[in-house]
Amino acid sequence: MTTPRSFADVRALLDHLPAPDTAAAATAAAREAVLTKPAGSLGRLEGLVAWLAAWQGRHPPATRRLRIALFAGNHGVVARGVSAFPPEVTTQMVANFERGGAAINQLARAAGAELRVDAIELDRPTEDFTAGPAMTEAECVAALARGMAAVEPGLDLLMVGEMGIGNTTTAAALAFALFGGAAADWAGRGTGVDDAGLARKVAVLGAARTHHGYALDDPLEALRRVGGRELAAIAGAVLAARLARVPVLLDGYVTSAAAAVLARACPGSLDHCRLGHRSAELGHRRLAEALGLEPILDLGMRLGEGSGAALAALIVKAAVATHAGMATFAETGVSDRD
Repeated sequence: MTTPRSFADVRALLDHLPAPDTAAAATAAAREAVLTKPAGSLGRLEGLVAWLAAWQGRHPPATRRLRIALFAGNHGVVARGVSAFPPEVTTQMVANFERGGAAINQLARAAGAELRVDAIELDRPTEDFTAGPAMTEAECVAALARGMAAVEPGLDLLMVGEMGIGNTTTAAALAFALFGGAAADWAGRGTGVDDAGLARKVAVLGAARTHHGYALDDPLEALRRVGGRELAAIAGAVLAARLARVPVLLDGYVTSAAAAVLARACPGSLDHCRLGHRSAELGHRRLAEALGLEPILDLGMRLGEGSGAALAALIVKAAVATHAGMATFAETGVSDRD
């Protein structure tokens, strides 16, 4: 897989994305039609199997090699008072992941998924994007490439997650840049900021829009100017998964905003993705609608870490087990007619 060295390289990769295997999807649909159940009675589980088959390029699809790629980064905009926690918490939580003490560790174990944590230059936060670009192009592309390196062909399913104090502000700034509207449409309470903190988040989004202006109309420029290293890495992982034909479960607001960069740069580039859950952050609900992604789960969660995607993987595994394990009408002698 080619490692990008510039935005031009990233755009070249987006110009050559593989298509789904429609024959594998059709084979999955044909089997669904003869399983011992009324047609369509398993609802969206049936569509998940066809989606997985299409992107794995085989039938039946498999759920043996599952990976959660969790990226962590720190953000200069935290100095503007947009988070209820200090940036040191990012480092502390990474240590918690490594000890196995976080929610995502337990959910990864339950889903049978490998958890990989990549902390990206936590001692060097991005720049405050209200005063200048968060990253240089070289820094942004390096983070994209780092995310791409977390994926290789042969994975059955990839889930992406994040950790970064201040990154719901970054996600909101990126969504605002990509889809417009009003700053207040995208800002939420994140880690639990009070009314004054929420007002600061809204003001920060407006200041970023004013400072960067029309430069934000380019999705990759928006990523480098108001994004973060972990968001760029997530975008890279999602891109690499498409190139390797690995289906992806997105997590919450931050991962969706990172993936939205690809969607805006190349329509259809998220066809290999499904939305694991819809966050309680109002901005995520708006973003999911803008991307046309229907969540698998909606449990009022807003933790991040890849937690919603990991839970959704259990649903995907159940869908595949049902599809592969059920008997057909012909095998059982059960009549498929009234």
